Amino acid sequence: MNHDTHSPASVEPQTKPGIAPFHFQPHPEVLEGAAFSRSFQTLTGLIVLGSAYWLLSLWQQGKFGGDTGVAGLKAAGWFIVAWALLAWTAWHVLQSRVRIDAQGIHQTWIWDKHMAFDDLAFAKLIRIRGLEWFMAPRLYVRTLVGKFAVFYVTDVTVLAECERLSAELKAFRQM
Repeated sequence: MNHDTHSPASVEPQTKPGIAPFHFQPHPEVLEGAAFSRSFQTLTGLIVLGSAYWLLSLWQQGKFGGDTGVAGLKAAGWFIVAWALLAWTAWHVLQSRVRIDAQGIHQTWIWDKHMAFDDLAFAKLIRIRGLEWFMAPRLYVRTLVGKFAVFYVTDVTVLAECERLSAELKAFRQM
């Protein structure tokens, strides 16, 4: 029998073959800002309030097939649920923040989004110059295994870091 005389502690570590991880250091170390512009947030709020007023008016006129009491509210049930979903989404538009730190990029949303820098294969900033006051620029990122995410970025400092991230990643991956 042939026994190996090397103990596990004396075996040299194996390096993993594959694609090198991308490293990005934001300046400053942590950047955070609003994901959506004030004008977009205002428009979103106006739509929610306007639709609430419209639903209330329809209910008071008995347009849902019932009276202006509980029967009318029951008939309007699905419309009320739809409005509640609209209001819930609007709340997240108002509260959503995007953050870049040493671990990656993160956005609070209905479901929070996070993408680590070391997994990134591609990043592209999508924006319409001159309309950033209304339409938030988007940072589209994709990992080496194909997972993707879209981050909304309105804050000018965070936006500049996203541009730098995109350029550095492109140079690193030589795409």
